[in-house]
Order: sequence, then structure tokens, then C-alpha cells
Amino acid sequence: MADPQALQRTYKEFLELLPMILEVAGLPKPQGHTSYTPEQMQARANVIQNAFKISRRAVREAIRDANANSES
Repeated sequence: MADPQALQRTYKEFLELLPMILEVAGLPKPQGHTSYTPEQMQARANVIQNAFKISRRAVREAIRDANANSES
């Protein structure tokens, strides 16, 4: 079982990155009352999961690069 503190950190990180994640995911906004099939929901969840990984990596690289530049 995962460390509860690590899960909490990941959850907090996800929520903080959520606006960026949704932009990176590029999913279309639903028009009116849209019902998705389970397969469509899973596909959208997979896109969001991949966007989270990309967003997290981009932010970490930006922070690392900023720190490297400030130390120069």
C-alpha cells in the first residue's frame, strides 16, 4: 500500500496543476447535456492522466532550469 502522505502530495499536486492539465489535454468542452459512454469516459480519463504526467514533467523541468540559471 502506498504511503498516505505521498498520496496526499500527489493529490494536491494534481489539483494545483489541474488548469494546466486540462489545457494540455485539449479535450473539447461538452455542449449542453452530454452523456458519455463508459469507453468514452475511460478514453478521456486516459488523456487527462497523460496530460498530468506531461504537465508535472514540464513544471519540474522549468523549476530545475530556473534554479540552474539562478546558480550561474
